[in-house]
Amino acid sequence: MNVALRAVQPSADMESVATAPIANKADIARAFGAASATYEGASRLQRMMGDAMVKKLADERHSPASVLDLGCGTGWFSRVLSQVPCVKDVTGVDLSAGMVEQARQQGGAQLSWLVADAERLPFPDQSFDIVFSNLMIQWCSDPRPVLRQCRRLLKPGGQLMISTLLDGTLRELKTAWAQADPGRPHINRFESGERLADLVDRELPGAQITRRTITLPYRSPLALTGELKQLGAGFKSDARRKTLTGPGRVRAMCQAYPTHANGTVSASYEAAWIYWRP
Repeated sequence: MNVALRAVQPSADMESVATAPIANKADIARAFGAASATYEGASRLQRMMGDAMVKKLADERHSPASVLDLGCGTGWFSRVLSQVPCVKDVTGVDLSAGMVEQARQQGGAQLSWLVADAERLPFPDQSFDIVFSNLMIQWCSDPRPVLRQCRRLLKPGGQLMISTLLDGTLRELKTAWAQADPGRPHINRFESGERLADLVDRELPGAQITRRTITLPYRSPLALTGELKQLGAGFKSDARRKTLTGPGRVRAMCQAYPTHANGTVSASYEAAWIYWRP
């Protein structure tokens, strides 16, 4: 996979481009459920970010651990985690019934599944040694209730591992749409790094946050938007157009998107990992 990693801060001029609030939970669950069959084939970024947490867990944890995979999707990382030597069992939870059904169909030993809201999890306090959540909390309008649930569910000596995306993600696409369709949001909202750090500090004192920019290559802007659709991660907001975006605007977006000399394009993702022990 041709992926570049570099430390960078989001561009300040992104603040002038229109964004929109996250859609309601039912719409998010429905969209991810519709993408359950195509999700794993398109999940390059998801695997990269989750792999970093799995490696850290395998390197640092030695005693048997019960794991909650929060926002498990199709269960890819639930299955990966079940193969880590220190892991004794994994519970995969997702808001999308379609994703959980896909996870169940793929099976796996020592795995159980549940459809549930991450803000109201039906487990007793101190139920898990590890709470693992890969690219889920950016879909929450307010991450604090989820962080509180994670804190409640961890056993003493346990570990929380979360990955998320920050403001500046998909900035090339955001700027191209701003030129093609001024004033109309086309990109999901992401927390700023500063706000995330403040929220985490309040809810998880002493947590460590690691940030990187991940740049992924695409054949074209339409290949990028197609991948987002396959992931179920397309634009989700009540502010979106209620009708299909016209082909003229799509062409204008493609023309405004920065292109490399060989005709390909890149997309930037502002990645963050949160690690915390109670």
